[in-house]
Amino acid sequence: GRNVNTTERAALHGAIDLHDELTATVDERTLEIVERRRRTAVVKGRGWLMRRMLLAADVLGLGVAFLVAELVIGTNGNNGLSAQTELLLFLATLPGWVVLAKLYGLYDRDEERTDHSTADDLVGVLNMVTLGAWSFYVVAHVLSVLDPQISKVALFWGLAIVLVTVLRAAARAICRRRPAYVQNTVILGAGEVGQTIARKLLNHPEYGINLVGFVDAQPRERRDDLDHLTLLGPPERLPGIARLLEIERVIVAFSTEDSASTLDLIRSLNELEVQVDVVPRLYELVSPGVGLHTIEGMPLVGLPPTRLSRSSRLMKRTLDLTVAAFGLVLLSPLLALVALAIKLDSPGPVLFRQVRMGARNHTFRICKFRTMTADAEERKAEVAHLNVHARNGGDARMFKIPDDPRMTRVGRVLRRLSLDELPQLWNVLKGEMSLVGPRPLILDEDGEISEEWARRRLDLRPGMTGLWQVLGRSAIPFEEMVRLDYVYVTSWSLGNDLRLLLRTVPAVLRSGTAGSH
Repeated sequence: GRNVNTTERAALHGAIDLHDELTATVDERTLEIVERRRRTAVVKGRGWLMRRMLLAADVLGLGVAFLVAELVIGTNGNNGLSAQTELLLFLATLPGWVVLAKLYGLYDRDEERTDHSTADDLVGVLNMVTLGAWSFYVVAHVLSVLDPQISKVALFWGLAIVLVTVLRAAARAICRRRPAYVQNTVILGAGEVGQTIARKLLNHPEYGINLVGFVDAQPRERRDDLDHLTLLGPPERLPGIARLLEIERVIVAFSTEDSASTLDLIRSLNELEVQVDVVPRLYELVSPGVGLHTIEGMPLVGLPPTRLSRSSRLMKRTLDLTVAAFGLVLLSPLLALVALAIKLDSPGPVLFRQVRMGARNHTFRICKFRTMTADAEERKAEVAHLNVHARNGGDARMFKIPDDPRMTRVGRVLRRLSLDELPQLWNVLKGEMSLVGPRPLILDEDGEISEEWARRRLDLRPGMTGLWQVLGRSAIPFEEMVRLDYVYVTSWSLGNDLRLLLRTVPAVLRSGTAGSH
């Protein structure tokens, strides 16, 4: 071999030392992920896996929709073309469908966004299928190549939207069980913001993030629940750490490094094909409704007005009335069955009513199925020491007791499936609550919110579900819950409400037993 000069020898020894140090400090799960990926000739991570699974879901959904429409409607018309010819023509259009889905960004966002879900794809799938199906219908008529039946196109259109959406959800569920979905992640900055992000990531294993540790030259003292995370070293070691530990994502969270050094680090990571997420300054004000625009190439983050127009309020109320009325009628046999089970299980009323703070500081009595003994409120003081939020210097303003001794047998089942909340549909119908909205707080909790900006959470009716439920329910600290409510209210859109409703079901299935009324 060739001679190795002094500089190369020093770099080689430095790499060996870094490897040995990291191997001794990081957890076993990280080392297993690294070893597994090194056994393959090509590193195939989340992006590779998700793109192929979603592509298969799209092709299968479109194919099944076509076959069902063919079987139901038949081949009448279409200039006498046989079913085999129609099938060949459909197969010939599949590359065009894939390109259309790619243009709508339906294959790229899972790798970029940790919390991306099928609900976020719904608008893109709707647009893709609508444009593809009806463009084919129009072009065929204009060119007189085919005479497609409008009933067949309409049936294919409706089936394709449903099947592609369902199969995409199934594909994501399969991918999230695969080792390749997990991303080794490092947080640049071990200050308050970095540790907050770490806590949030640890609370959401469904994001597929394996948090390796922090990189920081001047880290703050870590929270008790983050002691197990490794401090990997100063920022200048980050590129080497990324190579050795197969890091796929780096989150930049207000490190103490100057801007020029941070920019150099990010550019070096881009060369390693690492996904970089940057926490923006004034992140408390940045919501999903912000937009980017430029002045001579300099990007600016635009914060939209926080007022809600009359038409928006009308759309929200229309959705509430429609779903609540339909839900109460459809679920009436289930509601009667649950009421009977509660009555037979323990003495006391079927419904639990409690005063909550509503929109515009107007109180109302929330309706739930009773899940605890009739004297649960009187016994609250004797079980207060079991509140998990009051432990280790936590926030006692939130109240959660796993396996609460006051819970009834039927109540445990109702809490686990969130069936105890179904009577709130009556509150929605009366206009006291909304399907989606801020968390309905008891008066003591509401009294803890004094900041004027935070009181904006009461601009809209409290909801049966919301950001707080989809993102963690009672695991979210009080301040974070208030901020999420503020973000929801100040960036409301009908699309966001629909996405939150769709994401509530898997969130409920992931959650355990709730802690209190």
